[in-house]
Amino acid sequence: MTDKIPYAPVLRTQADVEAAWRHLINPLGWPEPRLWFMLVGADGVPLPQLCQIEEVPVEIGDDGAAQVAAMLHDLVDDLGLDRVELLLCRPGGGPPSRSDRKNAAHLYGACAVAAVPLDVIHLATDHDFWPVPLDALGELRTPA
Repeated sequence: MTDKIPYAPVLRTQADVEAAWRHLINPLGWPEPRLWFMLVGADGVPLPQLCQIEEVPVEIGDDGAAQVAAMLHDLVDDLGLDRVELLLCRPGGGPPSRSDRKNAAHLYGACAVAAVPLDVIHLATDHDFWPVPLDALGELRTPA
């Protein structure tokens, strides 16, 4: 019998989060846009359940982001968690597109309004992972 140690990362930095996404989400390849999220405790350890929202529109928009943020706020509040980690996924390749950056901006803004503690949003394409930090969104940033 082989004792298998469960994967239980401690997420303290953006690099830790990216490494966790790389470990957990494979193989890459998306038939349509999706949004994954991890709920993280104060100790930096995510809950063992990884959650996915399928059939995400190509452009999330303010209303879609607000609905996601409201749901995440309730989960964080009800479970007494520290924060949320988000991963946007889309078909294709290349670095974050303007549409990806707009989706991240909507999610950052909605989560700020809903008081959802959020770290750097990441993007997964069919080929790679990319961080999409708030401070890199420039004119696309939405006010809280």
